[in-house]
Amino acid sequence: MSKIKTFFRLLMKPRTMIQPITEKGYLDWLSDAAYVKLKYYGMTGKRLNLKTPKGFNEKIQYLKLYNHNPLYIQLADKYNVRKYVAERIGEEYLVKLYQKWDRTEDMDFSKLPDQFVLKCNHDSGSIRIIKNKSEASITELKEYYNQRFQRSAFLYGREWPYKSISPCVIAEEYLIDETGELRDYKFFCFNGSVKFFKVDFHRFQNHRANYYDINMNFLPIREMLVPNDPNTHIDFPNEIDNMMALACKLSQGMPFVRIDFYDVRGQIYFGEMTFYPGSGFDPFIPDEWEKKIGDMLILPDDIKICEDNT
Repeated sequence: MSKIKTFFRLLMKPRTMIQPITEKGYLDWLSDAAYVKLKYYGMTGKRLNLKTPKGFNEKIQYLKLYNHNPLYIQLADKYNVRKYVAERIGEEYLVKLYQKWDRTEDMDFSKLPDQFVLKCNHDSGSIRIIKNKSEASITELKEYYNQRFQRSAFLYGREWPYKSISPCVIAEEYLIDETGELRDYKFFCFNGSVKFFKVDFHRFQNHRANYYDINMNFLPIREMLVPNDPNTHIDFPNEIDNMMALACKLSQGMPFVRIDFYDVRGQIYFGEMTFYPGSGFDPFIPDEWEKKIGDMLILPDDIKICEDNT
């Protein structure tokens, strides 16, 4: 009976059907532009304006479709980005790498410590934290990552760099900060300049994210999919200014990129580079901030519009 009610609920509100349909891959055949327009409407309830984009997420969709800088393929790759980071700011900011496997059948934990973190290089959300190696099932993990290898991160949001990334699994050092978790400091960089940042906390239980300006003042904004918590006081690490400076160095020459760092007892570690936060489907709330942040993103004049995306 519940399935019937769900069916009729979706039928009465066609927009709500778009997300489950795209998740199942039924619209994979659509062109990139048609797909993102439909999904943007399904997620936000708004029409996507690609001719004169104004909101931040509208501009993210525009960059996704038309700004195909070949460097982004390396930088979106969670393994190959390490070389770029080492060259730009230094190897000391990289999380220790234990192993890399191009095939899941080659995964071998015998040389790994008791605690480590696994993740794919070609997608988002494939992190598995291993706190006790003796309790981990390598068979289950091989099956899990084999499934991730078969999954196209590109088709979900049409983030074009993922099409050219050869998947692998990497094992890195397990990090924890003084809060008992690992807070993410995520810097929103526009043409090499940090305009604001957010702090993700309680990532795996009751996930929250607070936004701050570069002077560490709380900003009254949040994402559609992740709530904030104004009552949570964040003790910013002493290295916060250095993090911003490093983010500026890494983001030079790019209209927009989000640079993520961790701080573990005074040591800064690079997290990842993200060109399309939320794949451009997670607008800021309240609405006026979507436009205000959109004004920070200056679209390049020399973007070459690809014919297959028009």
